Amino acid sequence: MLRVPSSINPGTFQSLQIQDMTFVAYRSDVYPERNEVFFEEYAVVYVLRGEKKFASPSQDLHVREGHILFFQRGCYSMNESLDASYRSLVFFFPEKLLKEFVSQHLAIFRDVRPGPTDPSAEPILALTTSPTFTTFIESLLPYFRVKTPYLNELLRLKFQELLLHLLELDSSGQLRSILWQIFQGQKTDLDYLMNTYLLKPLTMNELARLSGRSLSAFKRDFEAHFRTSPGNWIRRKRLEHAHFLLRNTEMNVSEVSMEIGYESVSHFIKAYKAQYGTTPKRDGLLTL
Repeated sequence: MLRVPSSINPGTFQSLQIQDMTFVAYRSDVYPERNEVFFEEYAVVYVLRGEKKFASPSQDLHVREGHILFFQRGCYSMNESLDASYRSLVFFFPEKLLKEFVSQHLAIFRDVRPGPTDPSAEPILALTTSPTFTTFIESLLPYFRVKTPYLNELLRLKFQELLLHLLELDSSGQLRSILWQIFQGQKTDLDYLMNTYLLKPLTMNELARLSGRSLSAFKRDFEAHFRTSPGNWIRRKRLEHAHFLLRNTEMNVSEVSMEIGYESVSHFIKAYKAQYGTTPKRDGLLTL
């Protein structure tokens, strides 16, 4: 699994940074390429050329030159390049800078009605490009080749310009709603969060960040809501899912162990026996 932007390195991306933050990265994929990506920050992918598939748990998107995708923080996407010519720019948006942007442009958001985070909102928002947005993208490309002493200041202006262009393209108003919710610091519903990411290999810090809480607030709210610790809840729910898979699929014990995130089959068997009082079985047989 590729975590972005923290997994970005010079071998796979050329990047431009605002201070210590990756702002935009230029990607040249090796064909064919298929990988699972976890977005640690809000992000936008702009396709320069070629074609690619992006699949979240609830969406399948086929993009080509000129297409724009906005990824919510915490989105899991299975990405697959469809041809050797695929190139893209990937922009990352830390929450702090997004809040600063909204605070500087409150007039744009004055008619956005406050409300709770929509649990059914899709993790990927597709936008259609325009001639002015294409011109903006072209204005960025020289910065990958030419050095300037004012790069940090110029990129901060480009960050503002990028968001304004995206809001202009946001005919549905979904992006404005997302940015307004971020600005208000709305917290993600814990039931939705945990059911969505139960089987994903996330740390407690990552889960807390996705929930819009500090680690201590996440643990406190979690225990108040579920009456147990996050670690105990995750372990129990994953084993319940394993129990279901063993009874209702053809997966063997080793496959089920891997499916629910146990790297060691012996550790899985031990945990399963502690919860159910017996070893994990399929069709009456322990199958490794």
